[in-house]
This record gives sequence, structure tokens and C-alpha cells, in this order.
Amino acid sequence: MIIESILAIVIAYILGAVPFAYIAGHLKKGVDIREVGGGNVGTTNVLREIGTGAGLLVFAGDVVKGVFAILIAQWLGVSFIIVFIAGLAAVIGHNWSIFIRFSGGKGGATVIGVFLALVPVCMAIAFAVMLLVAFLTSNLRLSMMAGFIALPFLLWGFGEAGNIIAYSVALPLLTGLRILPSIIKGAKDPLARKNFIVDKDYTPWQKKKKK
Repeated sequence: MIIESILAIVIAYILGAVPFAYIAGHLKKGVDIREVGGGNVGTTNVLREIGTGAGLLVFAGDVVKGVFAILIAQWLGVSFIIVFIAGLAAVIGHNWSIFIRFSGGKGGATVIGVFLALVPVCMAIAFAVMLLVAFLTSNLRLSMMAGFIALPFLLWGFGEAGNIIAYSVALPLLTGLRILPSIIKGAKDPLARKNFIVDKDYTPWQKKKKK
């Protein structure tokens, strides 16, 4: 079982480390996504800088990474703790990818994938919350935060075990590590704080403004 556990974690990290946003930038526009826009290797930056179609494909790919990390770990028959660690490894792989010198995205889509595999109904409802907040505010950061805040309450309401509830609180914090510099800057700079809260992101239902 030790071999299976190590295998589950390593596979999860490698899956998570596949940089779909980086690949999309090179294939679609011949650019390094880390050097355009906000520099984030994730859906939001691809939506802004590459296009809606590429952004949605990147989002789907990043979600699938989390789903398969969990499904493979479960298929290997490892303990639930190792399954949880595999989900963590997938998010770490996305955020600090070995394929692009340990740079990466914020991990939100991969976290969604992890919980879609573990608790599909609750994550689907939380994702609906994200979509609603994104539609109302056009702020993808706030929408992601709203969904992840709702998730543990949904799990509690559906009678899920305490360990998965605790996991639903802990795992999304990894996305917080990637936006920590923005939070710190916002604490020092009122304008940066306002931008973090109310800035509009480009979303698929909006027409992209010409620069």
C-alpha cells in the first residue's frame, strides 16, 4: 500500500503540474502567459489575454486535473487520507508546476475538480454560487471566494463527515497563498484594496474591450 500511496501522490502532482494556460498561450498566440496580463498561469489571464474559447478550455482542463487526481487515488485503493493528500498534491502541482520552473496559477479550478470528484452534489451547488456571483459582479476572485466559503456549509447541511468539511476549508486556502501578495498590498494601499474587491474581470458573457 506504500507504493500505491506514493504513486497516487506523484501522479496527482504531475497531473496538476500540466500547465494548460501556458500551453494555450503558446499554441493560440505564441506568447508566454506568464509575461502578459497579470502573469497568472490560469483561466482568468487566458480569458483576458488569449480569448474566451481558450479560457474555457483551460478552465475545463484544470478542473479535470483535480477530478482525475482523486479518481486515480481512489482506484489505487489508498486510504482517505492519501486521497486527500493526492488532491493537495494536484493543487500544489498547478500552483508550483515543475514544468514551468515552479510557477503556476492560483489553483481554484483544480480545487473545484478535487471536490467534484469527492462530493459532486455539494461542489456543483457551490459552483452555481460562483457563477451567480461572477454574473452579478464580474469579479472572478470574489466569485471563487463565495463558492469556497459556501462549500463547507453545504457539506455540513448535507451531513458529510467532519474530515471532508475540514478539508473543504483547508484546501482552498492554497489559492489564498497565491493571492496573498495582493491581499498584503491591499492592506497597505487603499486603491489596491478597492481594486481587489471591486475590479471587474473579463467574463465570457461580456464583450472584451478593445485596448
